[in-house]
Amino acid sequence: MNFDADLTACAGLVERGDPDRFRAVMAAPAAARRVLFPIFAFNIEVSRAPWVTQESMIAEMRLQWWRDALEEIAGGGPVRRHEVVTPLAAALTPDLARALDPLVEARRWEIYRDPFEDAAALDAYLDATSGALLTVAAQALGPAEAAPLRDLGYALGVANWLRAVPALEAQGRIPLVDGRPEGVVALAETGLARLARARGQRRAVSRAAAPACLTAWSAGPVLRQARSEPSAVAQGRLDPPEARGRMALIYRAATLRW
Repeated sequence: MNFDADLTACAGLVERGDPDRFRAVMAAPAAARRVLFPIFAFNIEVSRAPWVTQESMIAEMRLQWWRDALEEIAGGGPVRRHEVVTPLAAALTPDLARALDPLVEARRWEIYRDPFEDAAALDAYLDATSGALLTVAAQALGPAEAAPLRDLGYALGVANWLRAVPALEAQGRIPLVDGRPEGVVALAETGLARLARARGQRRAVSRAAAPACLTAWSAGPVLRQARSEPSAVAQGRLDPPEARGRMALIYRAATLRW
């Protein structure tokens, strides 16, 4: 598989910034990688925009830059030249570009230090970021209903969010509405319920779209550990076992039973 310079740059961004997703994309068919790497590279760029500066106005401008790029893609006209935006424009339809805009808007939470107002606000954030991302990635590959993708993306979002808690707290953020062990268990159980519901609707996701779902390969093990051992969240011990995770991904890639 030959990548041009832009796609190679996108793959490098994902490899450095999101190793779990990189591993999953590399397990997908070659044609799918051309679509998935730009989408996930876009996510890397947007997710780090609030963190590269302590000036909230500059962070807002960085996020707005990405919203403007999505608007150009959605408009179907000329698109700015950029190593991520250029291949992203080739991967997305106008509707899918519009569907990513709430993801960028949701990232504004990370610029400031206010906690989420309630559990519903945290759920909305996870759906707008992880849920939207997985939905767009899958639908960019092939036909798929949104409901199971949103559920799967939410489950992955909860798993990744719980893994990120120590780093977020170190930056002065308040990532959890209820940081007690009971609250962690409840959030993990919600993620597991959404994961089970998504897997119960596998038939609503075509085989063409299924490779995007491989990116949720670590959600189940992480959520089960958080449920059984909530103290592992604060201690930063939620990474799935390397060998077991690799074998699980190989199995899911071979069968597409995400």
